[in-house]
Amino acid sequence: MKFNTSVAKNNEIRNYEGARAYKLDPATELYTAVVTWSLNDSFYEKNDQRLARIRSLVEQAEPMFVAKLAVYARHFMYMRSVPLVLLTELARIHRGDDLVAKTTAKVIARADEITELLACYQLLNERKGAKKLNGLSKQLQKGLASAFNNFDAYQFGKYNSDNSDVKLRDALFLVHPKAKNAEQQVVFNKIATNQLDTPYTWETELSALGQVIFANETERTAAFRAKWEELIDSGRLGYMALLRNLRNLLEVNISPVHIGKVCEILSSQKEVAKAKQFPFRYLSAYRELLKMKMPERKVSNKLMQLFGSEPDNRGRLVHALEMAILQSAEAISGFGKDTSVLLACDVSGSMQMPVSAKSSIMLYDVGLVLAMLLQNRCAHVEVGMFGDTWKRIRVSRNNILANVQAFYNRQGEVGYATNGYLVIKDLLQRKVVMDKVMLFTDGQLWNNAGTENIRTLWVRYKRELAPNARLYLFDLQGYKQAPLQIMMNDVYLIAGWSDKIFGVLDALENGAAGLDSINHISI
Repeated sequence: MKFNTSVAKNNEIRNYEGARAYKLDPATELYTAVVTWSLNDSFYEKNDQRLARIRSLVEQAEPMFVAKLAVYARHFMYMRSVPLVLLTELARIHRGDDLVAKTTAKVIARADEITELLACYQLLNERKGAKKLNGLSKQLQKGLASAFNNFDAYQFGKYNSDNSDVKLRDALFLVHPKAKNAEQQVVFNKIATNQLDTPYTWETELSALGQVIFANETERTAAFRAKWEELIDSGRLGYMALLRNLRNLLEVNISPVHIGKVCEILSSQKEVAKAKQFPFRYLSAYRELLKMKMPERKVSNKLMQLFGSEPDNRGRLVHALEMAILQSAEAISGFGKDTSVLLACDVSGSMQMPVSAKSSIMLYDVGLVLAMLLQNRCAHVEVGMFGDTWKRIRVSRNNILANVQAFYNRQGEVGYATNGYLVIKDLLQRKVVMDKVMLFTDGQLWNNAGTENIRTLWVRYKRELAPNARLYLFDLQGYKQAPLQIMMNDVYLIAGWSDKIFGVLDALENGAAGLDSINHISI
């Protein structure tokens, strides 16, 4: 099965704004729905509606495709919960071979995902009471047993919790994993008897310190400063933990030396690749730092030469975040020195939804980040945003996060409709030839002021000015339709929030049939 091969003929429907659109084939719809789902309500679709739609689409898809999509979502799109839903649904509908077992073993990447999968299984299958995990799929059970062999005592201890509905001990007794050696059998025995050691982690260390009663706030701050510095020195403070706690590190005023260590980790190409963070996570950390006002402090001449000014600790961390997200752009390819690109960001009302319940990052922020990553790699590029109107905006090339913030601060200037057709109309009026036009959007395009539409304007643009131009729709919300016919008139669909979507873009540029990267996954 291949993506972007076609959409069915005579499949015209209406999108959520009432405009003409095209229904995606079930496989493409499943892909877009999965890689843009954060298990939260979206602007046009409640979370339970998205779940029901995905379950229906799984039933229509080939089981092997569902399996590969689960692996792709976990290991290439950095998703954790959604792949577990796919595994649960695959176990419900598929029998007769070991596909479910092999896929489960491949998807589970953290020890806590063993219990998360079982909790997902009992929830989606409406299992309650004492028999909530009875009748577990044998192949799911076999896959979980294999997954147990992938973790050590530290990993099990880190994610062992007495507060969860399904505990590691429950999972062990349910799936009966076979230890691969005597050392692992000791670990399994400790799980069975609730004797796992609590490992040294930043969470446990800070939690213990939080129980201490201090004489005053100065003493408390000093204790937390020492603990944060100890955690940094220990190497046990992971990349995601650093991103989430930069503000905390500054508030307790950790030393400039430790700030330097944090900056080195954040900006390391190796650490960035290993951490597998969504690009917008850097934006979230960046904005937390911008909320703070830091006192001036003296630094060495060497740092002044490096930064071009005398930075405070916050400035050093901001610079490290910019360097970190630049690493995400390094692998982007497919743009020659003469390639011209237009990047258009949808900042309409329907894009102003948080990506998750606890996040301050909006959907249009995701589009802005991805667009700025591309902008950094393109020699001949125009960027802008559209709502009621379309506005081209000049931004610098290197400061990706600062550019996103500049866009964010100006999004109200174009209004909140979804008049994406204006992007193409502007090219026609200016008689500008672009090799690639890229729209970062939720796909709910319409015209709130007349009858012109993006479909007819795009056909006209290719006929009159740029016969070889390509239009890429970066779908950031995964609804069930597209504003243009995919794979007709050089229109392509890409979906997701990870920088890995640029690998799909590169594949399309080199003649691949859409997301062949999924089809090439081995199970």
